[in-house]
Amino acid sequence: MEEVKCAIYTRKSTDEGLEKEFNTLEAQREAGENYIKSQKHQGWVLVEEHYDDGGFSGGNMKRPALQRLLDDIKCGKINMIVVYKIDRLTRSLVDFSKMVDIFDKYHCSFVSVTQNFNTSDSMGRLTLNMLLSFAQFEREIGSERVRDKTAASRKKGMWTGGVVPYGYRSINKKLEIEPQEADVVKFMFEMYLKYKSVMSVCKLLTENGYRDFRRDALLRMLKNPTYMGKIKYKDELYDGQHKAIISPKIFESVQYILKNKEKSERTCLFNKNEVGILRGLLTCGCCHSPMTPASCQSHGVRRFYYTSTKAKYYGYHHCSNGAIPVQLMDECILKIVTPLISDITVSNGLINKISTDKSAEIYKAMRHPEKIIEKMVERDKLQLMKLLIKGIISSAKKILQNYGTKQLN
Repeated sequence: MEEVKCAIYTRKSTDEGLEKEFNTLEAQREAGENYIKSQKHQGWVLVEEHYDDGGFSGGNMKRPALQRLLDDIKCGKINMIVVYKIDRLTRSLVDFSKMVDIFDKYHCSFVSVTQNFNTSDSMGRLTLNMLLSFAQFEREIGSERVRDKTAASRKKGMWTGGVVPYGYRSINKKLEIEPQEADVVKFMFEMYLKYKSVMSVCKLLTENGYRDFRRDALLRMLKNPTYMGKIKYKDELYDGQHKAIISPKIFESVQYILKNKEKSERTCLFNKNEVGILRGLLTCGCCHSPMTPASCQSHGVRRFYYTSTKAKYYGYHHCSNGAIPVQLMDECILKIVTPLISDITVSNGLINKISTDKSAEIYKAMRHPEKIIEKMVERDKLQLMKLLIKGIISSAKKILQNYGTKQLN
Protein backbone atom coordinates (compact mmCIF):
# COMPACT_ATOMS: atom_id res chain seq x y z
CA MET A 1 0.00 0.00 0.00
CA GLU A 2 1.32 3.42 -0.97
CA GLU A 3 2.05 5.73 1.97
CA VAL A 4 0.08 9.03 2.08
CA LYS A 5 2.04 11.72 3.93
CA CYS A 6 -0.47 13.99 5.70
CA ALA A 7 0.03 17.49 7.10
CA ILE A 8 -2.43 19.27 9.39
CA TYR A 9 -2.91 23.00 8.77
CA THR A 10 -4.51 25.16 11.49
CA ARG A 11 -5.35 28.87 11.55
CA LYS A 12 -6.95 31.51 13.79
CA SER A 13 -7.66 35.07 12.62
CA THR A 14 -6.65 36.71 15.91
CA ASP A 15 -4.05 35.88 18.54
CA GLU A 16 -6.59 36.22 21.33
CA GLY A 17 -6.63 33.16 23.60
CA LEU A 18 -3.56 31.54 22.04
CA GLU A 19 -1.76 31.74 25.39
CA LYS A 20 -4.22 29.25 26.90
CA GLU A 21 -3.07 25.73 27.75
CA PHE A 22 -5.47 24.21 25.19
CA ASN A 23 -6.27 26.76 22.48
CA THR A 24 -8.27 26.60 19.26
CA LEU A 25 -5.20 25.72 17.14
CA GLU A 26 -4.54 22.67 19.32
CA ALA A 27 -8.25 21.71 19.13
CA GLN A 28 -8.10 21.88 15.33
CA ARG A 29 -4.93 19.79 15.30
CA GLU A 30 -6.39 17.16 17.63
CA ALA A 31 -9.41 16.77 15.33
CA GLY A 32 -7.06 16.42 12.35
CA GLU A 33 -4.94 13.79 14.11
CA ASN A 34 -8.02 11.72 14.96
CA TYR A 35 -9.20 11.91 11.36
CA ILE A 36 -5.83 10.73 10.04
CA LYS A 37 -5.88 7.80 12.51
CA SER A 38 -9.30 6.81 11.14
CA GLN A 39 -7.79 6.61 7.64
CA LYS A 40 -4.79 4.53 8.73
CA HIS A 41 -6.08 1.58 6.70
CA GLN A 42 -5.57 3.67 3.55
CA GLY A 43 -1.91 4.31 4.37
CA TRP A 44 -2.32 7.79 5.85
CA VAL A 45 0.68 8.86 7.97
CA LEU A 46 0.98 12.15 9.90
CA VAL A 47 4.17 14.18 9.31
CA GLU A 48 5.89 15.64 12.39
CA GLU A 49 6.05 19.23 11.12
CA HIS A 50 3.44 21.63 12.55
CA TYR A 51 1.78 24.23 10.29
CA ASP A 52 0.01 26.66 12.66
CA ASP A 53 -0.90 30.26 11.77
CA GLY A 54 -2.13 32.07 14.88
CA GLY A 55 -3.27 35.66 14.35
CA PHE A 56 -3.36 35.62 10.53
CA SER A 57 -6.30 36.47 8.27
CA GLY A 58 -7.62 33.94 5.76
CA GLY A 59 -8.17 36.72 3.23
CA ASN A 60 -4.65 36.44 1.79
CA MET A 61 -1.73 34.02 1.50
CA LYS A 62 0.77 36.09 3.51
CA ARG A 63 1.03 33.50 6.27
CA PRO A 64 4.37 31.95 7.33
CA ALA A 65 3.05 28.44 8.10
CA LEU A 66 1.03 28.35 4.86
CA GLN A 67 4.08 29.34 2.83
CA ARG A 68 6.13 26.59 4.52
CA LEU A 69 3.34 24.13 3.74
CA LEU A 70 3.29 25.09 0.04
CA ASP A 71 7.10 24.85 -0.13
CA ASP A 72 7.00 21.34 1.38
CA ILE A 73 4.29 20.33 -1.11
CA LYS A 74 6.55 21.47 -3.96
CA CYS A 75 9.39 19.42 -2.47
CA GLY A 76 7.20 16.31 -2.44
CA LYS A 77 7.13 16.00 1.36
CA ILE A 78 3.32 16.11 1.59
CA ASN A 79 0.56 14.28 -0.33
CA MET A 80 -2.49 15.25 1.74
CA ILE A 81 -3.54 18.39 3.65
CA VAL A 82 -6.01 18.02 6.52
CA VAL A 83 -7.95 21.07 7.78
CA TYR A 84 -10.73 21.42 10.36
CA LYS A 85 -12.83 23.53 7.97
CA ILE A 86 -12.09 24.72 4.46
CA ASP A 87 -12.15 28.38 5.58
CA ARG A 88 -9.11 27.61 7.79
CA LEU A 89 -7.14 27.14 4.57
CA THR A 90 -8.47 30.28 2.82
CA ARG A 91 -11.46 32.60 2.62
CA SER A 92 -10.61 33.88 -0.86
CA LEU A 93 -11.74 32.23 -4.09
CA VAL A 94 -8.78 33.73 -5.94
CA ASP A 95 -6.27 32.31 -3.44
CA PHE A 96 -8.08 28.97 -3.44
CA SER A 97 -7.76 28.79 -7.22
CA LYS A 98 -3.99 29.39 -6.93
CA MET A 99 -3.68 26.69 -4.25
CA VAL A 100 -5.65 24.14 -6.30
CA ASP A 101 -3.28 24.72 -9.23
CA ILE A 102 -0.31 23.99 -6.93
CA PHE A 103 -2.03 20.92 -5.46
CA ASP A 104 -2.82 19.51 -8.92
CA LYS A 105 0.67 20.21 -10.22
CA TYR A 106 2.39 18.41 -7.32
CA HIS A 107 -0.21 15.62 -6.88
CA CYS A 108 -1.47 16.78 -3.50
CA SER A 109 -5.05 16.56 -2.19
CA PHE A 110 -6.80 18.06 0.81
CA VAL A 111 -9.68 17.12 3.08
CA SER A 112 -11.87 18.92 5.61
CA VAL A 113 -12.60 17.10 8.87
CA THR A 114 -16.08 18.63 9.38
CA GLN A 115 -17.17 19.08 5.74
CA ASN A 116 -17.57 15.94 3.68
CA PHE A 117 -16.70 16.45 0.00
CA ASN A 118 -14.49 14.87 -2.60
CA THR A 119 -12.55 17.17 -4.95
CA SER A 120 -11.81 14.41 -7.44
CA ASP A 121 -15.16 14.91 -9.27
CA SER A 122 -16.98 17.97 -10.68
CA MET A 123 -19.80 17.88 -8.07
CA GLY A 124 -17.27 17.93 -5.23
CA ARG A 125 -15.49 20.94 -6.75
CA LEU A 126 -18.82 22.75 -7.16
CA THR A 127 -19.65 22.10 -3.49
CA LEU A 128 -16.24 23.37 -2.44
CA ASN A 129 -16.55 26.55 -4.52
CA MET A 130 -19.96 27.26 -2.96
CA LEU A 131 -18.53 26.84 0.55
CA LEU A 132 -15.65 29.18 -0.26
CA SER A 133 -18.03 31.75 -1.78
CA PHE A 134 -19.94 31.87 1.51
CA ALA A 135 -16.67 32.07 3.47
CA GLN A 136 -15.51 35.01 1.36
CA PHE A 137 -18.94 36.67 1.70
CA GLU A 138 -18.74 36.29 5.50
CA ARG A 139 -15.27 37.88 5.58
CA GLU A 140 -16.37 40.84 3.42
CA ILE A 141 -19.49 41.40 5.54
CA GLY A 142 -17.31 41.43 8.67
CA SER A 143 -14.95 43.98 7.10
CA GLU A 144 -17.88 46.19 6.11
CA ARG A 145 -19.25 46.07 9.66
CA VAL A 146 -15.89 47.17 11.09
CA ARG A 147 -15.62 50.00 8.55
CA ASP A 148 -19.17 51.16 9.24
CA LYS A 149 -18.59 51.09 12.99
CA THR A 150 -15.34 53.07 12.63
CA ALA A 151 -17.05 55.65 10.41
CA ALA A 152 -19.97 56.05 12.83
CA SER A 153 -17.62 56.37 15.82
CA ARG A 154 -15.45 58.97 14.07
CA LYS A 155 -18.47 61.02 13.06
CA LYS A 156 -19.53 61.08 16.72
CA GLY A 157 -16.07 62.40 17.60
CA MET A 158 -14.84 59.21 19.25
CA TRP A 159 -11.19 58.21 19.14
CA THR A 160 -11.05 54.76 17.49
CA GLY A 161 -7.54 53.73 18.47
CA GLY A 162 -4.08 53.86 16.96
CA VAL A 163 -1.02 55.80 18.13
CA VAL A 164 -1.99 58.17 20.94
CA PRO A 165 -1.06 61.74 19.91
CA TYR A 166 1.67 63.39 21.97
CA GLY A 167 -0.03 65.53 24.60
CA TYR A 168 -2.77 62.99 25.32
CA ARG A 169 -3.10 59.65 27.09
CA SER A 170 -5.67 56.90 26.50
CA ILE A 171 -8.00 56.17 29.45
CA ASN A 172 -10.86 53.72 28.87
CA LYS A 173 -10.47 54.19 25.11
CA LYS A 174 -10.85 57.96 25.45
CA LEU A 175 -8.26 60.71 24.98
CA GLU A 176 -7.35 62.64 28.12
CA ILE A 177 -4.91 65.57 28.23
CA GLU A 178 -1.42 64.87 29.63
CA PRO A 179 -0.63 68.24 31.29
CA GLN A 180 3.18 68.25 30.92
CA GLU A 181 3.10 67.09 27.30
CA ALA A 182 0.26 69.50 26.52
CA ASP A 183 2.51 72.40 27.61
CA VAL A 184 5.12 71.23 25.07
CA VAL A 185 2.48 71.12 22.31
CA LYS A 186 1.32 74.67 23.14
CA PHE A 187 4.96 75.82 23.08
CA MET A 188 5.43 74.27 19.61
CA PHE A 189 2.45 76.07 18.08
CA GLU A 190 3.30 79.42 19.73
CA MET A 191 6.93 79.30 18.60
CA TYR A 192 5.99 78.30 15.07
CA LEU A 193 3.61 81.27 14.82
CA LYS A 194 6.45 83.49 16.01
CA TYR A 195 9.37 82.15 13.94
CA LYS A 196 7.56 80.35 11.06
CA SER A 197 10.33 77.69 10.94
CA VAL A 198 10.13 74.03 12.00
CA MET A 199 13.89 73.81 12.54
CA SER A 200 13.79 76.88 14.79
CA VAL A 201 11.09 75.23 16.89
CA CYS A 202 13.24 72.06 17.15
CA LYS A 203 16.14 74.14 18.44
CA LEU A 204 13.97 76.08 20.92
CA LEU A 205 12.52 72.83 22.30
CA THR A 206 16.02 71.51 23.05
CA GLU A 207 17.21 74.82 24.53
CA ASN A 208 14.19 74.92 26.86
CA GLY A 209 14.86 71.44 28.21
CA TYR A 210 12.14 69.57 26.33
CA ARG A 211 12.71 66.28 24.48
CA ASP A 212 14.18 66.28 20.98
CA PHE A 213 11.77 66.02 18.07
CA ARG A 214 12.55 65.07 14.49
CA ARG A 215 11.63 67.70 11.95
CA ASP A 216 9.13 65.44 10.15
CA ALA A 217 7.49 64.36 13.44
CA LEU A 218 7.05 67.97 14.55
CA LEU A 219 5.60 68.89 11.15
CA ARG A 220 3.01 66.10 11.45
CA MET A 221 2.05 67.35 14.90
CA LEU A 222 1.55 70.89 13.61
CA LYS A 223 -0.89 69.51 11.01
CA ASN A 224 -2.79 67.21 13.40
CA PRO A 225 -6.39 68.51 13.93
CA THR A 226 -6.72 66.37 17.08
CA TYR A 227 -4.99 69.19 19.00
CA MET A 228 -7.88 71.60 18.32
CA GLY A 229 -10.47 69.08 19.53
CA LYS A 230 -11.37 67.56 16.16
CA ILE A 231 -11.47 64.01 14.81
CA LYS A 232 -10.65 63.45 11.16
CA TYR A 233 -12.39 60.84 9.01
CA LYS A 234 -11.33 60.76 5.37
CA ASP A 235 -11.35 64.47 4.39
CA GLU A 236 -13.94 65.65 6.92
CA LEU A 237 -13.44 67.02 10.43
CA TYR A 238 -15.88 66.28 13.26
CA ASP A 239 -16.14 67.68 16.80
CA GLY A 240 -14.23 65.34 19.08
CA GLN A 241 -15.28 64.08 22.49
CA HIS A 242 -11.83 65.00 23.86
CA LYS A 243 -10.66 68.42 25.06
CA ALA A 244 -8.61 70.66 22.77
CA ILE A 245 -5.03 71.66 23.62
CA ILE A 246 -4.80 74.35 20.91
CA SER A 247 -7.51 76.87 20.08
CA PRO A 248 -8.99 76.64 16.54
CA LYS A 249 -7.75 80.18 15.82
CA ILE A 250 -4.08 79.30 16.54
CA PHE A 251 -4.35 75.98 14.67
CA GLU A 252 -5.83 77.65 11.56
CA SER A 253 -3.14 80.34 11.66
CA VAL A 254 -0.41 77.66 11.69
CA GLN A 255 -2.07 75.82 8.76
CA TYR A 256 -2.23 79.07 6.79
CA ILE A 257 1.51 79.66 7.27
CA LEU A 258 2.38 76.05 6.34
CA LYS A 259 0.23 76.19 3.22
CA ASN A 260 1.29 79.63 1.97
CA LYS A 261 4.96 79.60 2.88
CA GLU A 262 7.08 80.53 -0.14
CA LYS A 263 8.86 77.65 -1.84
CA SER A 264 12.17 79.48 -1.55
CA GLU A 265 11.73 79.37 2.25
CA ARG A 266 11.08 75.62 2.33
CA THR A 267 13.60 72.82 2.46
CA CYS A 268 14.56 72.14 -1.14
CA LEU A 269 13.72 68.87 -2.83
CA PHE A 270 16.10 67.77 -5.57
CA ASN A 271 16.91 64.73 -7.65
CA LYS A 272 19.06 62.66 -5.30
CA ASN A 273 20.57 60.77 -8.24
CA GLU A 274 22.17 63.96 -9.55
CA VAL A 275 23.69 65.59 -6.47
CA GLY A 276 26.64 64.48 -4.33
CA ILE A 277 28.90 61.64 -5.42
CA LEU A 278 29.68 60.88 -1.75
CA ARG A 279 26.07 60.18 -0.71
CA GLY A 280 25.99 57.39 1.88
CA LEU A 281 29.81 57.41 2.22
CA LEU A 282 30.46 60.32 4.58
CA THR A 283 30.13 60.25 8.38
CA CYS A 284 30.16 63.40 10.50
CA GLY A 285 33.14 63.61 12.86
CA CYS A 286 31.17 65.64 15.38
CA CYS A 287 27.84 63.82 15.88
CA HIS A 288 28.93 60.55 14.13
CA SER A 289 25.78 60.39 12.01
CA PRO A 290 25.71 59.81 8.21
CA MET A 291 25.97 62.91 6.02
CA THR A 292 23.49 63.57 3.23
CA PRO A 293 23.07 66.28 0.56
CA ALA A 294 20.87 69.27 1.41
CA SER A 295 20.38 72.57 -0.36
CA CYS A 296 19.41 76.20 -0.02
CA GLN A 297 18.61 79.01 -2.42
CA SER A 298 20.04 82.52 -2.24
CA HIS A 299 19.64 85.31 -4.81
CA GLY A 300 18.15 82.84 -7.26
CA VAL A 301 21.13 80.44 -7.03
CA ARG A 302 20.74 76.89 -5.70
CA ARG A 303 23.65 75.68 -3.54
CA PHE A 304 24.15 72.12 -2.30
CA TYR A 305 25.81 71.03 0.93
CA TYR A 306 26.67 67.83 2.81
CA THR A 307 25.11 67.94 6.26
CA SER A 308 24.66 65.40 9.05
CA THR A 309 21.29 63.65 9.20
CA LYS A 310 21.06 64.41 12.93
CA ALA A 311 21.39 68.12 12.21
CA LYS A 312 18.93 67.87 9.33
CA TYR A 313 16.19 66.10 11.31
CA TYR A 314 16.77 67.32 14.90
CA GLY A 315 18.25 70.78 14.28
CA TYR A 316 21.68 72.21 13.49
CA HIS A 317 22.32 72.97 17.16
CA HIS A 318 23.08 69.24 17.58
CA CYS A 319 26.18 69.39 15.35
CA SER A 320 28.96 72.01 15.33
CA ASN A 321 30.46 70.88 12.01
CA GLY A 322 27.91 72.79 9.97
CA ALA A 323 27.45 72.20 6.26
CA ILE A 324 30.18 71.39 3.71
CA PRO A 325 29.74 72.53 0.08
CA VAL A 326 29.10 69.52 -2.17
CA GLN A 327 31.14 70.90 -5.07
CA LEU A 328 34.20 71.62 -2.92
CA MET A 329 34.12 68.21 -1.21
CA ASP A 330 33.56 66.28 -4.45
CA GLU A 331 36.40 68.08 -6.24
CA CYS A 332 38.83 67.34 -3.38
CA ILE A 333 37.91 63.63 -3.39
CA LEU A 334 38.21 63.39 -7.19
CA LYS A 335 41.73 64.88 -7.01
CA ILE A 336 42.65 62.13 -4.54
CA VAL A 337 40.90 59.36 -6.48
CA THR A 338 42.16 60.17 -10.00
CA PRO A 339 45.80 59.13 -9.32
CA LEU A 340 44.56 55.99 -7.55
CA ILE A 341 42.94 54.74 -10.74
CA SER A 342 46.33 54.77 -12.47
CA ASP A 343 47.60 52.23 -9.93
CA ILE A 344 47.70 48.77 -11.53
CA THR A 345 46.26 47.02 -8.43
CA VAL A 346 43.31 49.41 -8.24
CA SER A 347 42.77 49.14 -12.01
CA ASN A 348 42.66 45.34 -11.87
CA GLY A 349 40.16 45.46 -9.01
CA LEU A 350 37.88 47.86 -10.92
CA ILE A 351 38.10 45.85 -14.13
CA ASN A 352 37.08 42.66 -12.28
CA LYS A 353 34.05 44.53 -10.94
CA ILE A 354 33.14 46.18 -14.27
CA SER A 355 33.98 43.79 -17.13
CA THR A 356 36.77 41.25 -17.43
CA ASP A 357 36.17 40.58 -21.15
CA LYS A 358 36.97 44.21 -22.12
CA SER A 359 40.14 44.57 -20.08
CA ALA A 360 42.32 45.71 -23.05
CA GLU A 361 39.96 48.57 -23.91
CA ILE A 362 39.66 49.62 -20.28
CA TYR A 363 43.44 49.57 -19.73
CA LYS A 364 43.85 51.83 -22.78
CA ALA A 365 41.28 54.29 -21.45
CA MET A 366 42.87 54.24 -17.98
CA ARG A 367 45.90 56.12 -19.32
CA HIS A 368 43.91 59.32 -18.86
CA PRO A 369 41.61 58.68 -15.86
CA GLU A 370 40.77 62.38 -15.39
CA LYS A 371 39.07 62.44 -18.82
CA ILE A 372 36.98 59.38 -17.95
CA ILE A 373 35.80 60.88 -14.66
CA GLU A 374 34.88 64.18 -16.36
CA LYS A 375 32.53 62.33 -18.73
CA MET A 376 30.91 60.23 -16.00
CA VAL A 377 27.41 61.06 -14.80
CA GLU A 378 26.97 61.63 -11.06
CA ARG A 379 25.46 58.17 -10.50
CA ASP A 380 28.50 56.44 -12.03
CA LYS A 381 30.85 58.63 -10.01
CA LEU A 382 29.02 57.57 -6.84
CA GLN A 383 29.41 53.90 -7.79
CA LEU A 384 33.12 54.45 -8.46
CA MET A 385 33.57 56.12 -5.06
CA LYS A 386 31.84 53.20 -3.32
CA LEU A 387 34.08 50.63 -5.05
CA LEU A 388 37.27 52.56 -4.27
CA ILE A 389 36.41 53.36 -0.65
CA LYS A 390 35.29 49.79 0.00
CA GLY A 391 38.60 48.56 -1.43
CA ILE A 392 40.62 51.08 0.58
CA ILE A 393 38.85 50.11 3.84
CA SER A 394 39.34 46.40 3.11
CA SER A 395 43.06 46.98 2.41
CA ALA A 396 43.43 49.01 5.60
CA LYS A 397 41.83 46.21 7.62
CA LYS A 398 44.21 43.66 6.10
CA ILE A 399 47.22 45.88 6.88
CA LEU A 400 46.08 46.31 10.50
CA GLN A 401 45.45 42.57 10.85
CA ASN A 402 48.89 41.74 9.44
CA TYR A 403 50.48 44.33 11.70
CA GLY A 404 48.68 42.92 14.72
CA THR A 405 49.79 39.37 13.84
CA LYS A 406 53.41 40.48 13.53
CA GLN A 407 53.26 42.24 16.89
CA LEU A 408 51.90 39.08 18.54
CA ASN A 409 54.64 36.96 16.98
